[in-house]
Amino acid sequence: MSKKFSTFDLGLATALFTLGHKLLETDKTNPKKVKFIFEDEKDIEKAMDKYWNDEVKLPALTLFNNQKTLKNRIYSNT
Repeated sequence: MSKKFSTFDLGLATALFTLGHKLLETDKTNPKKVKFIFEDEKDIEKAMDKYWNDEVKLPALTLFNNQKTLKNRIYSNT
């Protein structure tokens, strides 16, 4: 069984997704916010530190397309 990391932060989730971290599921049990659940890989903490320290460099178009993908998952009925 793999460990999991979760966040309610869309920006962080988008960055992790763009960096190639595996999104396992979205938890919509709270009607006011969505929890993004990722596989807790060995380098996910390092990626989060880089994100919060504004050190992540990502292709803008890919980042925004991935944010659209995550928003579609938020608003889909599945």
